Formats: sequence, C-alpha cells, structure tokens
Amino acid sequence: MITFKSKREQQMMHKAGQLLAACHKEIAKRIKPGVTTDDIDRFVEGYLKEHGATPEQKGYNGYQYATCASLNDEICHGFPRKTPLKDGDIITIDSVFNVNGALADSAWTYAVGRPSPEAEALMNVTHQALYEGIKQAKVGNRLGDIGHAIQSFVEPKGYSVVRDFTGHGIGPTLHEPPQILHYGSPGKGIRLKEGMVITIEPMVNIGAYQSKLDSNGWTARTVDGSLSAQYEHTLVITANGPLILTDQGDADTYL
Repeated sequence: MITFKSKREQQMMHKAGQLLAACHKEIAKRIKPGVTTDDIDRFVEGYLKEHGATPEQKGYNGYQYATCASLNDEICHGFPRKTPLKDGDIITIDSVFNVNGALADSAWTYAVGRPSPEAEALMNVTHQALYEGIKQAKVGNRLGDIGHAIQSFVEPKGYSVVRDFTGHGIGPTLHEPPQILHYGSPGKGIRLKEGMVITIEPMVNIGAYQSKLDSNGWTARTVDGSLSAQYEHTLVITANGPLILTDQGDADTYL
C-alpha cells in the first residue's frame, strides 16, 4: 500500500534529508587516495551520533554498516572495507538517515583523485540522468514517465541502465511501494499524486546492464567488469513539482 505523507511528515523527512545532504558534502572532502571506505563508514557513524540520528540501513536484513560503499564495477550494496582507495577509482556511498523516525535516502558517486575520461563521462551522464527522472516526478504523471526519461537519456549515449535494482517509496519504513523503475514506457504505471515520497536512484553501467551477486549475498556488480555509477535523491511529489529532500545545492543546474 502506498502511503501519503502529511505536511508535518514531509517537513520531518526534509530535516533528515538536509542532514544527509550535509553529510555527503563532508564525505566529498574526505574521498581521496589512501582513505578507506571503512574510514568513511566510521565517519558517517560519528556524524549521525553527533547529530542525534541513526543509520537506518544498519541492521536491515542483517546488514552491518552505516553506509554502502560500491567501488568501480560494483553497482550497489558494496561493503565498507579497509583497502585504501586508489587514484582513478570511483566510489558510490549510499546511506539512509533516521532523524526522530523520519527517513531520507541518498547515494552519490565520487571520483578518487583524477578519474579517467570514461569514468568522468559515466558520472556526468548518471548525475544528469537522475535529474531527467526527477523532472517527470510531478502530479498527474505516471511512474513510467520517470523511467522512460532516464532510459531515453542514457541509452543513446551508449550506456546501459541497471534493471535489477530500483527506486522505491520511503517512510516510515525503508522500502515501501511503489517500485520506481529507471527504464520503461511513458504513460504507464501508477499515477503520481501529491504527498508521495519516493527515491529515484539510477544505476548506469558503461557495459551491459546485467548484474551478478557476490558470495556475501549483498554486493551486486557488473557482469562484464565495466564501471558503474549511481546518484540518488529522496523527493516528495507536491502540487508545485518535485521537492528534493536530499538536495545538495546542485539541482538548479538541471531543473
């Protein structure tokens, strides 16, 4: 069942989103060669504690960390690790913040040092694809409009859109209906209504869109070893258009 959030609930989720966005800005300052994703995970744990918040994904289905840290060909759900990051790596940090029961979810891909031209191009396309999807997140549109906007932007540029992982409704629990596909046909699917809170989180690969699961049962990676990037926002459908709860200040470039 799709839940609709009251103005008060939206305001509480916005506070959680603003905290998560601020944390991502701090993470960006710390991503560099020699740093480990275990360092980043411990920083996020401390940041949450300092601000009276908790990591919602920690303990979710047995997951043990405050962040997911997906490196290079890892699509999503990578475990933080003690291996130092190298110049040219790309790393996606994904986290869900709980602030007094209100949730916000956001993932961001970062370049470590100087990225290769192909990695930088992938990141730019994926970043813009997120906002192409968000433009369609308005009252009266359908879920298929979001997925179609992303797919029709990404694929002509020679990249592929991951099918196995999707966006979702959020609040008061982490994963709620509806499922948000990042591909599809316009005019199809559930109609968007005021008060829905969803995540849009396209994962884009340089190579094939298919994924494979590591033996840890969590980490998904590309089947061909190609690079993957992801950007994610939590947003609310309003009468005035999409309100990005996890905005880092870059949305004006695209919306």
